[in-house]
Amino acid sequence: MFLEQLSSICNRIEGVLALSLVAKDGMPVESVSSDPDLDLEVLAAELVAQARSITENHRELDVGEVQQLSVTTDRLTLMVSSVAADYYLLLVLGPGGNYGRARFELRRARLLLEAELS
Repeated sequence: MFLEQLSSICNRIEGVLALSLVAKDGMPVESVSSDPDLDLEVLAAELVAQARSITENHRELDVGEVQQLSVTTDRLTLMVSSVAADYYLLLVLGPGGNYGRARFELRRARLLLEAELS
């Protein structure tokens, strides 16, 4: 159902390796990937857990909800973006990827997908 939308988002971001719609339990619902070596299930579970943990800490600090989290390693940039109360988008960007465009497209995707997922 969401495969077409995920593919469309990927096509607008230079250097994207994968994009996954992930449930709040960390399990991917739908994914698009051009790198068969990426273990999206493990990445999704770990990063969504981190995003949820940070969100809980921010609630205690009363600074608002985490909408987007980025982690940059020596090989990849991993971005987790909240879409709706129970869903996230996980984007994996390669070293030559366009970080600014990726952030923009994730914000745009949130607006497009939020109504369908709520």
